[in-house]
Amino acid sequence: MAGSASEGLITIGVLARASGLTASALRFYDDCGLLIPAAVDPLTGYRYYTEAQRERATLIRQLRAIDLPLDTIARILSDDAARARQLLDDHVDELARRARDAAHVVAAVKRSLGTGSHVVVSAAALADALEQVRAAAATTRGIPVLAGVLVEADANVLTLTATDRYRLCTRSVVAHRGRGGAWSRVLDPDGLGPTTAWLRGEDEIIATPTEHFLILSGSNAEHRSAVIDAPFPDYRAVLSGLGPVRTRAVVARDQLLGILEKTEATVQLAIDQTGITVSENNHLSATVTGSALTVYFDTATLLATVHTALGPDLMLDIAAADQPVLLRSATDGALTTLAMPTRPTGES
Repeated sequence: MAGSASEGLITIGVLARASGLTASALRFYDDCGLLIPAAVDPLTGYRYYTEAQRERATLIRQLRAIDLPLDTIARILSDDAARARQLLDDHVDELARRARDAAHVVAAVKRSLGTGSHVVVSAAALADALEQVRAAAATTRGIPVLAGVLVEADANVLTLTATDRYRLCTRSVVAHRGRGGAWSRVLDPDGLGPTTAWLRGEDEIIATPTEHFLILSGSNAEHRSAVIDAPFPDYRAVLSGLGPVRTRAVVARDQLLGILEKTEATVQLAIDQTGITVSENNHLSATVTGSALTVYFDTATLLATVHTALGPDLMLDIAAADQPVLLRSATDGALTTLAMPTRPTGES
């Protein structure tokens, strides 16, 4: 470049020192069109800049330091000042959101550091599971363990189960992460109501077992649920011992629920290819496969079971009129409930 052509211009090295950018960064910003030199020597390829470009280079360094993408920087450095201010405000809001998310993750990791076996699950999913499963627990403490809720965990799943010997309900919740071996505790029913309500206000929960408690740790607080030191019935043996399905019926949950809420004492379900007739007077459309049969339930038992089911449809799998009936929700295969039939009124 001729000497006169470079008068008043500064070299890339001078601009790099003045702006705090490296020469390689300035070459990169030239190549992407963000900071084009005022002149380039055709023989040597040396880049030259004006003094006015020093301010632009400094602004680019500052904006890159807060992780602004190049296309946004280009818009900010345009002549539209109002648009530039809006873009900067939007970016600061996004940085604040990311900082909050990062703080949440760090807090969760800190809570789990130093603890023994534990699993991390969705607080909302755990609250739902507790509400659904507790409906099958005994309402008295004649056999204390039957009034509790069994919680079993491994690294991948948290499973909750309850039974009063007439009903059995089990629900699995996928764990976000976990550490340690498998463990189980039976939760005492006292305090589970407030614990469930508290879970509704949390995001993620760390469940950590101790000898006398199951500790549920949230973002800013923890709940200690007392445990019952007694063996829980082997519900898996009950499930695996069910006979082959003889009759299967899929019925609208809300329709069945509405009828059960108006039925007293014992309810009769007469199932055939036309659907389900409830207590002789109420016919419900249903998709039925298998043999026709009639099964009787204590209304309170069946009502509580149907009430906790999920989704619009309920599937009944029946092996025999005197065997436990398996009820499942089509939209959530992780929720499984057994309801024990009863004898027809008047039979001994």
